[in-house]
Amino acid sequence: MKARQSLYLVFLLTILSGCSIDSNNNEFQKQSLLGVLYTQTSTEFVANNIQTFTSATSQLEQAINNKEWIAAVEQKDNYADKPPAIILDIDETVLDNSAFQARTILTGLSYPNGWIDWGNEGEAPAVAGVKDFLLQAQSKGVKIFYVTNRVAELEEATRKNMLELGLPLDSDRDVLMMKGESGWGSDKTKRRSLIANDYRIVMIVGDQLNDFLPRAETALEPNERKLLALKYKDMWGTKWFMITNPMYGGWEAAIYDFDYPTDETIATELRIKNLKP
Repeated sequence: MKARQSLYLVFLLTILSGCSIDSNNNEFQKQSLLGVLYTQTSTEFVANNIQTFTSATSQLEQAINNKEWIAAVEQKDNYADKPPAIILDIDETVLDNSAFQARTILTGLSYPNGWIDWGNEGEAPAVAGVKDFLLQAQSKGVKIFYVTNRVAELEEATRKNMLELGLPLDSDRDVLMMKGESGWGSDKTKRRSLIANDYRIVMIVGDQLNDFLPRAETALEPNERKLLALKYKDMWGTKWFMITNPMYGGWEAAIYDFDYPTDETIATELRIKNLKP
């Protein structure tokens, strides 16, 4: 809390002293304002998250007992007798980082500026509904893995943040699988494959399409991404559970053909081009 108060004080002093924030960058932050407000103030957002995790909880028993139930495309043969496991992303799936996004708007800075500091503070709250779901899974003997693109240097701070929230985090093996650890990049395929070697992955929860599929398969223009989601329609709501993230993600990157423009005018043109009246 003190860190947040200090940040706002710095922001106010910047304004009062007449110091300028890069106007182009600031415009980018304004574009995310409604997404962040929706995340932080919307009852509908909270209800949707609880609904998603409640639905996932209702599928646990069947997922555990049905030895043919698998959720990972990386899962190969001879999985029936493996113990069940679930995989969750962390950011905007387990931990709510909307406060960091609010900071970027208030300061005019953008990711990755300030991200490591935010992660080290360890003050991110849990996403609504996730704790009850995880505790239910743990009580049923399901192994819980967190496959995240948080960088490895944030592992201990992330672990501490999650434990203080009462989220289950086993210590008998590496269940917190960070980007940069063991040479892992942004694509989560290798980490899912590693888990699938020893476990039957019965559910995946995330906020991005590449939490479920290889990154290369999801790097498509918006309409093609929708078709990809429809291709896997039988997975959603049973084995795959998507948390809504209106603040950032592949949906926005696809608008820019996965090459974020540095010019706000160009970015705005691309956004408008993708509107369908």
